[in-house]
Amino acid sequence: QVQLVESGGGLVQPGGSLRLSCTASGSIFSTYTMGWYRQAPGKQRERVASIGSTITYEYSVKGRFTISLDNAKNTMYLQMNRLEPEDTAVYYCNASPRIGGGADSWGQGTQVTVSS
Repeated sequence: QVQLVESGGGLVQPGGSLRLSCTASGSIFSTYTMGWYRQAPGKQRERVASIGSTITYEYSVKGRFTISLDNAKNTMYLQMNRLEPEDTAVYYCNASPRIGGGADSWGQGTQVTVSS
């Protein structure tokens, strides 16, 4: 399995910005679909954005969040702008093999709190 390490969470005021990072244990981006998920208290985990052959965003974050990859650093980013209290959650990065099956890998999660 791939090891994923996240960083970048924290407390931010509404309207502010944060950038999350997820560093993989090797050069996997050509063979894995990468994604960011989040889970708020009392809610199911939901996919926020993914990047592979295409880029997708959950409806509520379109135009505010941007997912990207830095292949040289084996790192995926989630730039989050115009944050809202509803974005408060634990954010997880995910790596899903594109071919050959195999289990997904998950990061440990990073807390994002949007509050005044």
